[in-house]
Amino acid sequence: MFRAAAFAVVLSCSLAPAEAQFGGLKLGDLAKRAGISLPNLRKEPISTSLPDARWGDPSQDRFVPPLPRRELTQLQRTANGGFVLQAGYYRFNDQSYCLHAGTHGPGGGDGYLYAPPIGGAKDAVITIVRNSVQHPEIDQHAIQALLWAILSRAKIEDLSNEQQMAASQLLTPRQLAGLNRNVLDVLSSGPISQNLPREVRSVMQAEADLRRMLTTPGTSFAELERVAVLAGMAPAGPGSIRVPNGRWSLHPDGYWIRYLPNSYSNTVVEIWAPVGSPGIGKEYDPATHIAVPGNTSRQRLIQSGRSYAMN
Repeated sequence: MFRAAAFAVVLSCSLAPAEAQFGGLKLGDLAKRAGISLPNLRKEPISTSLPDARWGDPSQDRFVPPLPRRELTQLQRTANGGFVLQAGYYRFNDQSYCLHAGTHGPGGGDGYLYAPPIGGAKDAVITIVRNSVQHPEIDQHAIQALLWAILSRAKIEDLSNEQQMAASQLLTPRQLAGLNRNVLDVLSSGPISQNLPREVRSVMQAEADLRRMLTTPGTSFAELERVAVLAGMAPAGPGSIRVPNGRWSLHPDGYWIRYLPNSYSNTVVEIWAPVGSPGIGKEYDPATHIAVPGNTSRQRLIQSGRSYAMN
């Protein structure tokens, strides 16, 4: 039997129904299949998924903006590490981060769509990515490891000194305290796991392995990466849709954007803001952009305002 104590949540935060989703299935529904009664759970740390990527624009699949492409870094920067958009066609080669451990990196011609961060830890994740722009001295690997720690629900206080230092520089004291108290043990074995699809079990096992490795002294980033980023060909995951590489999304603020990943850690972002569009004067805040793949076996990639050349 599963004890309610295994599902402890931080008391200072409001409780939510069993909303954590795995492969599009709610954990509460999975528990019901297994004949198990679950107490309330907090939301999955980042639950952004393909159904949330509603802004893809197939009508623009062959469109090339009729202007020379400029570097986004020519535009005014914001306090969030973003950019104030002006009319034109822009490109930015950024540091991106994996938000879906236990899946495959970009490749195979699969396209990506815009979606916002959603989930119980979205504020912490956005804060980390935003503040990273003001801390170029923090290595991208340290930031990625910190994000994997949050996704796998590892206690910040149990991480390596380097990762704890990064956390203290990138998060507020309140966020740090909340993450240390808000540890929800993902069930990677037992009746629920046994009733999960193979793809879902793989992700849950990767999170459990990461949680263990992140709190084990001496674990290298390469070891973390081998668990979080699957090698080999990516099969079509459940609920996948055909999204061609380079598809534009029409952002709610009124500009077009597309994501062209070179790897999970490096994405080229292109933005098109036509003259007179409502996007002019709006902020492009990369930390609020998750590139969601049409193939659900691949990783969600949050963007950052750090140039990949900073690596």
